[in-house]
Amino acid sequence: MLLRDAGSKHLIDVADIVTLANPYELTVVGRYLWGEEVQDPEVFDKSQLQFLSGESLPRCWHDSRYRDREVRRIKCGTRVDDSDYYQGA
Repeated sequence: MLLRDAGSKHLIDVADIVTLANPYELTVVGRYLWGEEVQDPEVFDKSQLQFLSGESLPRCWHDSRYRDREVRRIKCGTRVDDSDYYQGA
């Protein structure tokens, strides 16, 4: 999968899509795409990667706790407009 480094805007080829979509993995191995030769693999921080359109990766791909607030709200029986604090015993 081709992605872009948010800082340098260089293209990166990521071969392991499973690691890319795993929220418990904070890094992914990829290769810069430049020149005629295949570049050496490097480790990239997933929070610094974005799609070619400039859109950032989905939060569920790099944040393993992305649904904690929703799960806590459902377990505690609070409404969406309630503040985010535990109301149980």
